[in-house]
Amino acid sequence: MNKVVIGFLGSTLDRRGTATRWEAWRPSVGMCQHENLLVSRFHLLYPGRDKALAEQVRNDIAAISPETDVVLESFDLRNPWDFEEVFSRLLDYAHEFDFDPEHEEYLFHITTGTHVFQICLFLLTEAGFLPGKLLQTGPGRRNTPPGTYEIIDLDLSRYDCIARRFAQQVEDDLSFLKSGIKTRNAAFNRLISEVEKVTIRSSAPVLLSGPTGAGKSRLARQIYALKKQRNLVSGPFVEVNCAMLRGDTAMSALFGHRRGAFTGAVADRPGLLKTAHQGLLFLDEIGELGPDEQAMLLRAIEEKRYLPLGSDREIKSDFQLICGTNRDLKLAVSNGRFREDLLARIKFWSFRLPGLAERPEDIEPNILFELQTLSREQGKPVTFSLEARKKYLSFATAPQAEWSANFRDLNNSIARMATLAEGNRIGTGEVADETARLRTEWSPPASGTGMNPQPDSCSDTTEIIRLLGSHATEDLDLFDRVQLATVLRVCQQSASLAEAGRKLFSESRKNRRAINDSDRLRKYLQRFNLTWDRISATP
Repeated sequence: MNKVVIGFLGSTLDRRGTATRWEAWRPSVGMCQHENLLVSRFHLLYPGRDKALAEQVRNDIAAISPETDVVLESFDLRNPWDFEEVFSRLLDYAHEFDFDPEHEEYLFHITTGTHVFQICLFLLTEAGFLPGKLLQTGPGRRNTPPGTYEIIDLDLSRYDCIARRFAQQVEDDLSFLKSGIKTRNAAFNRLISEVEKVTIRSSAPVLLSGPTGAGKSRLARQIYALKKQRNLVSGPFVEVNCAMLRGDTAMSALFGHRRGAFTGAVADRPGLLKTAHQGLLFLDEIGELGPDEQAMLLRAIEEKRYLPLGSDREIKSDFQLICGTNRDLKLAVSNGRFREDLLARIKFWSFRLPGLAERPEDIEPNILFELQTLSREQGKPVTFSLEARKKYLSFATAPQAEWSANFRDLNNSIARMATLAEGNRIGTGEVADETARLRTEWSPPASGTGMNPQPDSCSDTTEIIRLLGSHATEDLDLFDRVQLATVLRVCQQSASLAEAGRKLFSESRKNRRAINDSDRLRKYLQRFNLTWDRISATP
């Protein structure tokens, strides 16, 4: 196909005097002197004041490359260093040009013109408004014609090296978000892959949900660190546990206050939202915020402005928000405990982190990570003996292992064994003691400690009546009433349906090949028209 070049006249480099102009490299002329770069048409854009120079360049090109048709086009700019003006003029030029990419190949010369002009050519070509490739020319070593040239294709997918570097960068980012832990669970790895894309490409609010100890705080800190590494944030990482905020203290901690705003306010306080300006604010357990704080937070998210307590002047704070919760916020909305409009704002990106028991294949790499962490802290290697490692892994990945506190359980477990081990080598004795301790922690409370199998005449019956109604409760046999009361207590003391099922069917599940405690418990509850959401929402 015919090659068509579009470029700007080099007011300085293309001039080079009159008599000596053939001795020095000139970008517009030199471009047409390459034997293996045959230009059929050259659209030379020039400012009106340099018309004589443009005509001289056209004549010189005609002398050395008569097959090249040079089209002179006047292109005046009030300020060639004004990005907005240059970009707009070039965009208009692109819309008006009669491109024919099926029959012509277009090259856009980025060697001449101001740096702003070159940047705009790059952006418009990369975005597809200018359908072609970039042409970069240079003077060569001795500054003599014809110099050098390079054609740059902005379709980066064609560059294997760049593609490999990009893939490696993505892999590094994923590893960074996972704290270097080589996780194996496919669903979790897909989730982290999506989190990586969101971290790099978006500043919209993120909601991290999942059971306590699933790693929400750690992931929030890694998201911030990756953004900081990429220069996407300049401010600090501010973490707040909303469960610790109550009353005026909550409003003051989040939004700040003026001196004298309330009893005890002896000095101005900026507030955590102000502290997080240009950074990242992580509100953990956001479901615990009170209604007033929720209302003010909604405005701060939407408008980036809010009023501190006792102030009549608004404060501006621009931060990215990440929220964490182990509650079902949809259920909290339906119960009137959480604002629906606030939930709609904070869940632009929503990710549920699974509990440790839901990803047993990731337990081994997390054990290795904890051992490496302890080794760094203690300054000497902490390891398992071969037999102890085998026994602990067998226990940790068994279906009976609840890991009710998730990574907190696992981290504490490894730390306890490392502390008790002689010579920092965990043996079978430490594993036996630790697994017995965990089984005790995970077992349901014994009779008389809050898990009495006999229904209390007041609390148990009242709870059943609250859920089923008085008439339905009266129709229940004593047997069903006792059994249902026990099931309700276990459910309300468990973080998930799966955890409750494991407690209730801990013995019978050992004799079954296919284990689905959640489905078994769900079907039992359906006999009474009950759902997990209704039960778990009960105080």
